[in-house]
Amino acid sequence: MLTEKFFDVIGNEGVVSIVSWGNAEPHLTCTWNSYLVVTHDERILIPAAGMKKTEANVEVNNRILLALGTRNVEGFNGYQGTGFRIEGTARFLTQGADYDMMYKKYPFIRSVLEVTVVSAKQLL
Repeated sequence: MLTEKFFDVIGNEGVVSIVSWGNAEPHLTCTWNSYLVVTHDERILIPAAGMKKTEANVEVNNRILLALGTRNVEGFNGYQGTGFRIEGTARFLTQGADYDMMYKKYPFIRSVLEVTVVSAKQLL
């Protein structure tokens, strides 16, 4: 589901917007492309130092949206830059092999946001 173009995008720096919603209005937080780790089964792992509101939302509603991009990867029709909209389900990890691997890379984390991708659409 995740294309070579997606991996090109996350190989370049850019902002990743993370949208979650529980019982109230949507909440938006951000991270960087360079923090995303994609597993062999295409789950996206994101180090979480804060993200407490996102975690509270995920406890109520595990659906999540990500928007990410970079100007450094050519998009459709020669467009300068491209990005992706990712829809998925989320949970926060505080133990286990994926958490341990992420903690070694990012010792500042308190947990890991795990996103199971449901759809990935290239924009631009």
